[in-house]
Formats: sequence, structure tokens, C-alpha cells
Amino acid sequence: MSSERPESLRRELGTFDAVMIGLGSMIGAGIFAALAPAAQSAGSALLLGLALAGVIAYCNATSSARLAAVYPASGGTYIYGRERLGDFWGYLAGWGFVVGKTASCAAMALTVGYYAWPAHAHAVAVAAVVALTAINYVGVQKSAWLTRLIVAIVLSVLAAIVVAAFGSGGIDIAALDVTDVSLTGVLQGAGLLFFAFAGYARIATLGEEVRDPARTIPRAIPIALGIALVVYVVVAVAVLTTLGPMRLATSAAPLLDTVTVAGVRWMEPVVRVGAVVAATGSLLALILGVSRTTFAMARDRHLPPALAAVHPRYGVPYRAELLVGLVVSILAATVDLRGAIGFSSFAVLVYYAVANASAWTLSPAEGRPPQIIPVLGLMGCVVVALALPLSSVFAGTCVLALGVVVYALRHINGSGMRE
Repeated sequence: MSSERPESLRRELGTFDAVMIGLGSMIGAGIFAALAPAAQSAGSALLLGLALAGVIAYCNATSSARLAAVYPASGGTYIYGRERLGDFWGYLAGWGFVVGKTASCAAMALTVGYYAWPAHAHAVAVAAVVALTAINYVGVQKSAWLTRLIVAIVLSVLAAIVVAAFGSGGIDIAALDVTDVSLTGVLQGAGLLFFAFAGYARIATLGEEVRDPARTIPRAIPIALGIALVVYVVVAVAVLTTLGPMRLATSAAPLLDTVTVAGVRWMEPVVRVGAVVAATGSLLALILGVSRTTFAMARDRHLPPALAAVHPRYGVPYRAELLVGLVVSILAATVDLRGAIGFSSFAVLVYYAVANASAWTLSPAEGRPPQIIPVLGLMGCVVVALALPLSSVFAGTCVLALGVVVYALRHINGSGMRE
């Protein structure tokens, strides 16, 4: 399709902004929401699960970066699957992304609520969604500037927690012992921690708003992923060796417990603020990415075409953003925080399975990565997705099946075909 059509978005973001948006999505989700559930599954082998999640994320990131350079349009794997594998696979990826990341939005909104005002967590969560939707509405550049500030604050807080933990003298290296490892536990832990890594997709879904995408996206994605991985490893080691695997697995707020055990209780308010800011940053970028994929699917008439409207002043897909904000607000007022993570991980792993399959079809002239990368990425996504808790696999499968039914009905009626 021509880039001159009226629904095209403005290219305003450089490499630094793209990296910050990716970090804003990743930093926070994993550290403040996924460490304890992952420890429940993997125990002291948490770091093995983190390493596995990192390898899968690297493969996914490499595949996504090469594809985004070839197809620098909003929509991410929805676009790649459609162009490389066919209309159905693009649709399935887009559907998986939208439903999975909508659940992630609700989880991050509730994280804000529980840390900021636990007695009124749902109300605070809804207020956060409304406020960030309004910020995204007035332009992606303003969103990028806010994300820079959020990332700086969160990294500072995490650095302070690590220094406090390692300086306390209470580090127990035995907590890193992995002699009694459960393969199923490690795979489940990897799946739950993958929830944290998926933020680099925000860079690819913003492909139509990035300057010089063929150069910027392949650089920004691995940079953001590499920074996040280093942060995750350092913080996970500090928390695991301070609390031990048993206490970490049962902790509702492991970073708060870490500073308490380290003997620096005065840092607890700082950690709470850091958690709120981190979850806010993730929520900001998540809403941004989901609305762009919704916009791309509506532009191709897989969703109501009215959602493809671009604001004449702000240059954003404002109707898609408003709809996403409304749906997430409803979920944030009603759903459970813990249940959202497993469901989101399953749906997003399916999304990346399509991305890796798409990257495998690239030719050398199109910048195809070494073929082992998309193969490992695809296999890793499938194995880890199926290893998630049964309830998450069942719920994710049902929602994906619903999307397939919707696609089939629209295809039969002739209204879902791309013009």
C-alpha cells in the first residue's frame, strides 16, 4: 500500500526515543510483576528461566527487527505475517497481540493501583488508564518524552535497591543453587518472565512513526532488549540472594521485602514510587502499541474501518486509542491482577511464533537473519507457551479460537477481505 494514503502516521521518533519506548515497556513489568510468580514455578532456578526467556526474546527481537526494516508500517507482526505468510496468519498475530496486550494493560494498571493506594486499587487503575490515554491522544512525541523521564526514575530506584541489597552483608549465594531443577518449572518461569521482555515489540509497532526505520528499528530493538536483560539479571540476583527462593515465591512485593531484609526500611516509600512509575511507563507504551495494531487491522478492514481514522491535528489513530482506553478501563475495574499475566504471555508467544515464521521466509537480500534464529525463536515460543499453567493455555486457546471464528465469518461474508 502506498505511504501517501491519508491514514499514514507522522515519522517523529529517532533511535533514542524508540529505545526509551521499548525500555518503558519492559522495565517495570518484569521486575515489579513477574519475579514472584516466576519464582513460584522455578524456585532457585529462576535465573535459568530468565536466561531462557532472554534467548527466546533475542531471537524474537532479531526476527522482528529484520522484518520491521522491510515493512516499516504500524502493526508489527500483524503486517509481517500478512505479507510473508498470508492474510490469516497476519490476522491471527494481530488478534493475539491485541487481546494479549490488552490483558497486559489491565495488569499494569492494577499494579499502579495496588502500589499507589491498595484500598482503592481498581479506581486508581482506571484513573491511570484514562490519564495515559489522554497523553497518547495528543501525540506520540509527547509520549516519548514522558517515557524518557519514567525510565530514568525507574533505573535510579532499581540501582538503589541493588546497592542496598549487595551492601547489606546478608547475601546468600546458596540461593542460586540449581542442583534440584524442574524442567517444567523452568519453562513456566521462562513463560512468565517473557511477559517482561515483550516490550521491545512497541518499537516495531511504531514502525510508521520512526524516522529512517530501516536503520533505526534494527538498532533500537537489540539495544533496548540488551539493557533490559542486564537490569533484570542484576536485580533478580540481588532479590533472590537476599530473600531466598521460598520467601521470594510467596512475596506480594519482593522489592519492598528486599529493602526491608537489607535493613533499609526508609527506602520503602522510594520503592513504592518506583513501582508506580515503572508500571505507568509500561502501561503508557502498552496502550500505544495496542492502539497502533488496532489501527493497522482496521485499516485493512479486519476491524471496523472507523478505527483507522487519524486525528487531523495530532496525527494519531485517535479512535483506536479511545476504544483501547475504554476496554482497558473496564478490565482494570473488574479483572484479577495475577490471572492477566499468564493469559497475556500465552497470546503474545503465539504472536512471536508468527514473527519468527515470517522472518524465516526473508531472502538474504531482504536482510534475513541466520536461519537458526527464527527456528529457535519459533520452537521456543511454542514450547514455553504450552508449558504455561493449564488455565492460561486454556483461556488463551479459547480466545484465539474466537478470533479464528470471527475471521472465518468475515471472510465468508466478504467483508473481511483486504482491499
